[in-house]
Amino acid sequence: MKASMTKALLVPLVLLALAGCSRDEDGAGPAERIGKALDEANAKVSDSVQDELAKVDDAVDDARNKVEDATEEARRGLDRAAEEVGKSVERAGEKIQEKADEIGDDD
Repeated sequence: MKASMTKALLVPLVLLALAGCSRDEDGAGPAERIGKALDEANAKVSDSVQDELAKVDDAVDDARNKVEDATEEARRGLDRAAEEVGKSVERAGEKIQEKADEIGDDD
């Protein structure tokens, strides 16, 4: 009796297991469907990573351009400052020369 009851329970379990292993309309079994799903998920993650890397590359390029622009502007500012210092030194030299000439004329 126990054997017949075990057989009675075993048959539906085997049928359920076989139903889970059935092929879909494309003829793919469960392992193939899982493999396909994993491949698709991997492709999505890879695409997402590539998109994010492209955004990072763009941000780095933008930052590099801003640094180059700031460096160029700083160089121009230093050139203007050096020119102004040169003019100030020249004016100071002229005043010194004028004073020297005044002192020399007084003698």
